[in-house]
Amino acid sequence: MKNESGEASVEEENQKQPKEAGKFIKIKKFTFIMGIFLVIFLTAGITTIALTFGDEKVESLAPDKHAEFEKLYTTYDKIKDNYYEEVDEEKLVDGAIKGMIKSLDDPYSAYMDKKEASSFDESISSSFEGIGAEIQEQDGKIMVVSPIKGSPAEKAGVKPNDIILSVDGKSVEGLTSSEAVLKIRGEKGTKVDLSISRAGESEPIELTIKRDTIPIETVYAEMLDDGVAKIQVTSFSEHTVQELKTALEEMSKKDMKGLVLDLRGNPGGLLDQAIEMASLFVPNGKVVLQVEDRSGKKEVFKSENDGELKIPVVVLIDDGSASASEIVAAAVSESADIPLIGVKSFGKGTVQTAEPFKDGSNFKYTAAKWLTPEGNWIHKKGIKPDINVKLPDYASLPYISPDKELKASDSSSEVKAAEEMLKEAGHDPGKIDGFFDEATKNAVTAFQKEQKIKETGTIKDDTTVKLMQVIREKILKNDTQVKKAVEVLKKEINK
Repeated sequence: MKNESGEASVEEENQKQPKEAGKFIKIKKFTFIMGIFLVIFLTAGITTIALTFGDEKVESLAPDKHAEFEKLYTTYDKIKDNYYEEVDEEKLVDGAIKGMIKSLDDPYSAYMDKKEASSFDESISSSFEGIGAEIQEQDGKIMVVSPIKGSPAEKAGVKPNDIILSVDGKSVEGLTSSEAVLKIRGEKGTKVDLSISRAGESEPIELTIKRDTIPIETVYAEMLDDGVAKIQVTSFSEHTVQELKTALEEMSKKDMKGLVLDLRGNPGGLLDQAIEMASLFVPNGKVVLQVEDRSGKKEVFKSENDGELKIPVVVLIDDGSASASEIVAAAVSESADIPLIGVKSFGKGTVQTAEPFKDGSNFKYTAAKWLTPEGNWIHKKGIKPDINVKLPDYASLPYISPDKELKASDSSSEVKAAEEMLKEAGHDPGKIDGFFDEATKNAVTAFQKEQKIKETGTIKDDTTVKLMQVIREKILKNDTQVKKAVEVLKKEINK
């Protein structure tokens, strides 16, 4: 049947389609099923080939993201499987990490195992037991940055830039600073023998130091004459800024008219504490610090001071002032016009960050360099003071071990140091030549009589301790750098 246009009606068309459609569907199902079998066959074939020809075929389909580690993996596998003795796999991995970081040739980057990492954390957050000296590795040697105030190391005469040659008779050359710290630290009351090389000394200095508890108290305040306060900051740990704020409040109650901020011998510490401390003295909004990464991108830190200290301030620095203390010194100098007094600082202009591992170990590495507010990089250069003032020569006299006896006919650098101390204590030892002669013996006897010590004519035990104590007290009484700071402040106060 056709409609008026001569075309087949819809009904007819719909009636024809089922027969043709059924035929069409049967063909497609067959093709589809055969296709599935083909895919399965091909997949099985590829898998068989991959398994037959080994891992290399599989790896080629997914290339290793870190192909540069092929030598490292090969070395590890060969040693683990073929070394003539059983090896500690953890030590192999630790050694590989240490070697990688050591290749940076950066004394401030280091890997720390669990024990070393724990020791590092203690040094910035709580008390610890040891001798109390900040050290770093430099050119394969262990160098003292600075002893901590009041520590056994300071009392023993350890100085900034001393090179530690050995600990208990064992060389520390080639060790990381973290490894050296573990050898030097120990239980309170125990002793450690250090051999030290010092510029200007022809022979190593031998020290025996009794370990003690080193509290992380970082701020010490005292009132000097005429309303001048002196606040010494010995390092930058977690609570340093709060300690300083408390000290400033205490000194203000004592009618503080001027402030000497003493950063001498301060080896540094936490960056955030340095920025916050500098902000106490730098006007709000002014630059405190710039941190520059490898691409040259700079992050600028500005003071968020909520109230300026309205009294004159001077800052003391020396060759033991490093890192965070240099950040503060540079900030107050360039952004607050606060004068610096003393001698050139240490010169550490880099910033470190630590990355922890799940097992408690970590590694720290240099992530950036820091610049002063004016964009200067002081690394290995230090900061020159506005007013250069040195301490008296006797402030650099070496330590003499109380356990070692110095007697007639002895000749050594320790005898020479003792002669110089006797002279400064007001007893003439004759010619200062390092030879313990009759004049030296007479000076020792006179000193012992004055101090009410048994008159033996030899230097040991109580005599040695008392002699060094007298010199230490003389240094404190005749601190030329503090005297100059007070002089500068008094002029400002009396304007």
